[in-house]
Amino acid sequence: MLVQLKVNGRQQSVDVAPNTLLVTALRENLRLTGTHVGCDTAQCGACTVMVNGRAIKSCNTLAAQHPGAEITTIEGLAAPDGTMHPLQAAFKECHGLQCGFCTPGMVMSALDLCRRHPNASDTQIREQLEGNLCRCTGYQNIVKSVQQGQAAMAAKP
Repeated sequence: MLVQLKVNGRQQSVDVAPNTLLVTALRENLRLTGTHVGCDTAQCGACTVMVNGRAIKSCNTLAAQHPGAEITTIEGLAAPDGTMHPLQAAFKECHGLQCGFCTPGMVMSALDLCRRHPNASDTQIREQLEGNLCRCTGYQNIVKSVQQGQAAMAAKP
């Protein structure tokens, strides 16, 4: 079946089987491999993307469930000139990543939080990121990254 999506600002036609997961369509059909497959059970959050402005785990939803949806992956956050999004820059500057496997999902979940709660507290950040697993950093630097990223987003005109 042909599914029309707007991915990272570009209209895309994706030919998929009816049971194709959104993460599979993004990675295999569109070659957007920044969205990671970690657990296939929506437990780790590595596959988190934005769909119509909200963070979802793309490993437990079908591509066919989102006709016409606007999808943003980690590849769609940077500016066309390559300038990182404030959250991406904050994760780099605050050492909010180590191996990097969880980072795309963490950033996308953090983006959803920052848009909904521009002044999120430490507790709100930790609660929002609860569905994203990291096995390397211990989370403290991830929280710092989100705090710095949200401050930079708020300061941007």
